[in-house]
Amino acid sequence: VQLQASGGGLVQPGGSLRLSCAASGTFFSINSMGWYRQAPGKQRELVATITSGTNTNYADSVKGRFTISRDNAKNTVYLQMNTLTPEDTAVYYCNVAYMDWARRPFGSWGQGTLVTVSS
Repeated sequence: VQLQASGGGLVQPGGSLRLSCAASGTFFSINSMGWYRQAPGKQRELVATITSGTNTNYADSVKGRFTISRDNAKNTVYLQMNTLTPEDTAVYYCNVAYMDWARRPFGSWGQGTLVTVSS
């Protein structure tokens, strides 16, 4: 599975951005989809995940500001980010857990999209 992320950029504090990540390739099913981020000098951390049943999980730091969603018909996951702060500046990576046609579980990472929050 290949992942193509888009939507990053420069935004002022208090602004919004919407990230998208489309999955392509051959697979039996996509299970969970998620977003992670890595700020300079820090470890990669979970931002939000969504299961195939649309159950969601968020990092405490983004609860109430970010919303994760998915479009199963398009094999795409989205991250709507509102009320952005400079602390949200990071490279955002999408991740999917999927099963191949032999029902074996795999994971895949996107290439990352940079989000910069600055005035």
